[in-house]
Amino acid sequence: MTAVQPHQKAKALKPSSRRPAKELCSECGLCDTYYIHYVKEACAFLNQQVAELEQQAHGRSRNLDEPDDWYFGVRKTMVAARKQAPIPGAQWTGIVSTIAIEMLNQGLVEGVVCVQNTEADRFQPQPVIARTPAEILAARVNKPTLSPNLSVLEEIEHSGLKRLLVIGVGCQIQALRSVEKQLGLEKLYVLGTPCVDNVTRAGLQKFLETTSRSPETVVHYEFMQDFRVHFKHEDGSTETVPFFGLKTNQLKDVFAPSCMSCFDYVNSLADLVVGYMGAPFGWQWIVVRNDRGQGMLDLVASQLETQPVMSQGNRHQAVQQSIPAYDQGVTLPMWAAKLMGIVIEKIGPKGLEYARFSIDSHFTRNYLYVQRHHPQKLAAHVPDYAQRIVGQYKLPQ
Repeated sequence: MTAVQPHQKAKALKPSSRRPAKELCSECGLCDTYYIHYVKEACAFLNQQVAELEQQAHGRSRNLDEPDDWYFGVRKTMVAARKQAPIPGAQWTGIVSTIAIEMLNQGLVEGVVCVQNTEADRFQPQPVIARTPAEILAARVNKPTLSPNLSVLEEIEHSGLKRLLVIGVGCQIQALRSVEKQLGLEKLYVLGTPCVDNVTRAGLQKFLETTSRSPETVVHYEFMQDFRVHFKHEDGSTETVPFFGLKTNQLKDVFAPSCMSCFDYVNSLADLVVGYMGAPFGWQWIVVRNDRGQGMLDLVASQLETQPVMSQGNRHQAVQQSIPAYDQGVTLPMWAAKLMGIVIEKIGPKGLEYARFSIDSHFTRNYLYVQRHHPQKLAAHVPDYAQRIVGQYKLPQ
């Protein structure tokens, strides 16, 4: 890729308070830079273009005759994995951090865009360009809040970096792919994580205070495959809360409007995706989308324990029942929630079928949100694959 000239015209369009997507802005950081010049094309909430960008990034877009393409996107392979020697303090076993460190140590990249936290707040995201393994390790553990990862784009262009790894979520990566050719890079690698239901920092606080026994000591949390939210506390203890016991009536409006309007749960445009939802409990789900992603995974293959992906159960009834329950803000008594969780864990969807359950649940919810709050955007904003997924279910009016 050839270098480009700095964006002189765009520099004049930089007002950082400007948010063309308005209430749907995911605060990806693009509009905090002079790349705001490209926002009407680049923003996932102004211009849905997953299919075109899949072709650009992977050499093909999804085959809409193939249901697994609807769910998991373009891919070469999928596998379940975990590190043989986990990184202390990592949210899971540290696969993302390990890949980033190996790419830096082996000279494949000169910097890694990742997200540390501020000194004042462990959950407040602080995007950085990491240039040492220590700086990468300082970014371990998810920050479950809206994060302006792309706010460092100007720094990238001015730094002289030519080989870069970017770690991010779907809305950030769509914007990044849209301006990729403007960055003047020789090589760009993208390591993605699945993403759903982010919140503002205030929304996160409400979720913690509503859900955890000790919100002030939570280090990280995740909605896991056993249908429980797992909270890790400062003393090393783990707290679990059944999905069905969440105070949905109080939390229904806590998620960001951008997340309620998102249809890229699986990070379709990353080279390599590392998450959890398509793997058995305790393992990570890895999706290799193209040759760059395969090369990234190969770097750490000797450090991983792997097993084939599996799929078990049937999600459809559980998804259909969850649609009106969420829509009406139903909250079960904790005893009933725990009992339901035990039953569903034993007989419910697992592996890839759990991933489909999660995607179906969120896509039906998000479709209803867009239909009700932004009906004029519905046809253009919901990708074809998402329409096919939602079309499997009966939705309330």
